[in-house]
Amino acid sequence: MAKRVVVAGAIVNGGRFLAARRTAPPEFAGRWELPGGKVEPGETPQEALVRELREELGVEVETLERIPGEWELKAGLVLQAWWARLLKGDPQPLQDHDELRWLTPEQAFDVDWLEQDVPFVKEAQRRLTEVAP
Repeated sequence: MAKRVVVAGAIVNGGRFLAARRTAPPEFAGRWELPGGKVEPGETPQEALVRELREELGVEVETLERIPGEWELKAGLVLQAWWARLLKGDPQPLQDHDELRWLTPEQAFDVDWLEQDVPFVKEAQRRLTEVAP
């Protein structure tokens, strides 16, 4: 069976990255994630991430490189994360989220992340700490 991919974006801007608080489904409501969504048939993961972030947050992003690793969400469904650069727009919680926060590496774990996002958040924290002046 082919794996279905869900993409998440570590949107970086000014040494910080964006966290989004879920409103649904009920078991995830109130927990935080890197925003994104499912790759639709005929889309690349990068195209899906650009589309999802436009729909969910009202922003335009450029996908950069994939963050190593993937997380199995359930049978046949895996989460992959990508670095994304904010090109234009001020992120707003338009769909599936009720709050957004820009986090510095020091603030990375000030929110209650969904377990599947933790490895990617740790990598974002590591990378942003390494490049900080």
